[in-house]
Amino acid sequence: MTSGVTADTFRQIETSIVYDIDGEEITSLSGTKDLHYISSSDMPDILKRAFVITEDRDFYSHHGVDLSAIIRAAVANVKHNAIKQGASTITQQLAKNMFLTQDVTWERKITEMFAAMELEKKFSKEQILEFYINNIYYANGYYGIEAAAQGYFGKSVNDLSLSQLIFLVAIPNNPSKYDPVNNLDAAKGRRDLILKQLYAEGEISGLDYYSAIEEKIELVNTKKDRHDYVETYVFYCATRALMEKNGFVFKYEFSSDEDEQNYNDKYDEMYSEYQASLFTGGYRIYTAIDMDKENLLQQIVDDKMRGFTDVNDEGIYKTQAAAVCIDNSTGLVTAIVGGRSQDYNGYTLNRAYQSFRQPGSSIKPVNVYAPYLMSGHTPDEKIDDSPILDGPHNVGDEYRGEITLTEALAWSSNVCAWKIMGEMTPEYGMSFLHLMDFKKSAVDDNNQAAAIGGFTVGVSPVELASAYATLENDGVYRNPTCIDKITNAKGSIIVDNTGDETRVYTEEASRMVTKMLEYGVNKGILTSAIMPDVVVAAKSGTTNDYKDGWLAGYSRYYTTVVWAGNDNPATVDGLSGGTYPLYIWKEYMEKIHKGLEKKTFPEYDGESDMINDATEHESQAETETETHLSLIHI
Repeated sequence: MTSGVTADTFRQIETSIVYDIDGEEITSLSGTKDLHYISSSDMPDILKRAFVITEDRDFYSHHGVDLSAIIRAAVANVKHNAIKQGASTITQQLAKNMFLTQDVTWERKITEMFAAMELEKKFSKEQILEFYINNIYYANGYYGIEAAAQGYFGKSVNDLSLSQLIFLVAIPNNPSKYDPVNNLDAAKGRRDLILKQLYAEGEISGLDYYSAIEEKIELVNTKKDRHDYVETYVFYCATRALMEKNGFVFKYEFSSDEDEQNYNDKYDEMYSEYQASLFTGGYRIYTAIDMDKENLLQQIVDDKMRGFTDVNDEGIYKTQAAAVCIDNSTGLVTAIVGGRSQDYNGYTLNRAYQSFRQPGSSIKPVNVYAPYLMSGHTPDEKIDDSPILDGPHNVGDEYRGEITLTEALAWSSNVCAWKIMGEMTPEYGMSFLHLMDFKKSAVDDNNQAAAIGGFTVGVSPVELASAYATLENDGVYRNPTCIDKITNAKGSIIVDNTGDETRVYTEEASRMVTKMLEYGVNKGILTSAIMPDVVVAAKSGTTNDYKDGWLAGYSRYYTTVVWAGNDNPATVDGLSGGTYPLYIWKEYMEKIHKGLEKKTFPEYDGESDMINDATEHESQAETETETHLSLIHI
């Protein structure tokens, strides 16, 4: 394994390439190892000492393997019936990263140990430490300390302060957990621990320690193109696809806090390793992204939100929007916009999959009506839309008495949704979101408030889009990802995303809800969503005090979900599901359907005239105030 290894081996890297739906290259993923490789003599001494103290205290005395650490880890692993402690020396970590797979098995561990011992025979300790510091992963595509220094601080490693230097040392221990972009506070917390350890061992003075602790970490970024919303989503989806291919089982429900913490630790470790492999593995990543649709969606988001010009302290627009489009023929994401376009020399958030917000009434079709219809109810069934004690208000305090379920959804009755959820139990309604892997849907959400979008954390646009796409797909859920397949450089398939489906709703219930949502567009609260050449089913959502607006809907061809609001929830003037999200959704859906045949939704057994030939209702204001839980005094 190491017979042909030379010092140049540790400078080499293989580029991965990402392709769009037409086979055109979107981007290449390559670490910047060779460009920023630095020799040991050019590294600050405190950098090397910090890595040895924190990662492998006996580095200079062992021969690649620390037997005492292995025994301690073996005892712990047997006790927990899992490989929880790796006991990897710096040399073992180098061997694993350079020559082995990321599988967590004893067989790989043994191979890693022998490879480490061989490396120790070929190279000096100083060389091995140099190789290690230049090859470990610092998150976000940065390999090696110099690449990380340039990427996060815009200067050479030798120009960094002690605080900045140790901040970078903190990252490789777990690049997902200590990712400076997504987990800045966690990275700073580990920096502080390392500084404290260095001070305790006399490696730095008290003055240096306290000065470094007090220094504010301010990140810059010189890689402008890495903020592209498509790229960040591709990285995320590809990483998880590789994890799943190699046996990782994703979980969203846990038996205890300890169970959840153990899962998160394992997830972070494996996510870091497989994300790192994207930049060195020479993969060919084929996606469903249609760049024409992507650019169109971004342009419409930017155009409709252009009136909101206020920015936060970092210079990012306060009022944002995010949108996702799924191709219903495949279930794959074809366009994803994580925010407004903006020239900004820093890190931005992909709100389409990284932000979780209260969904308002947009959640009703998937956790209230579809589950209710599955238990033997029908769209024509009557329900009393009247005020209830200790329940929610309807929009504008308007109540219609005895109405059908179709009308209740069409006019977005909070009272009716509340009653239905109470009858069938919140546990039952929310179980359907668990089946569709809603990540932040927890036990705490098993209450009636969830019927009208009152969640502890919320949902992401990608999650909501996948749920609506499930309704369009006759109740069959498909994992929302943009990855079609991943191959190695020689063309051998590593990941194939075809055929991964889960039945969530019955065909009958799905078609019923679709027709009910279509009625809501044609005769209910969403008549502004009518398009003459496209048949659509849609639902809006607005949260308390106009903090979030949603529009979720689909045709036979595409499912699109749009969210708008502030990153830090606050009232937005003029915002509701029926304003900016609707404006974005409608223009985008109209344009991507040009030239396509006008297709109707399939009927279901026993479909009545209520949906197809309903009588006209009096007009109602487009905006809606939802999730209002103050008491009604009768």
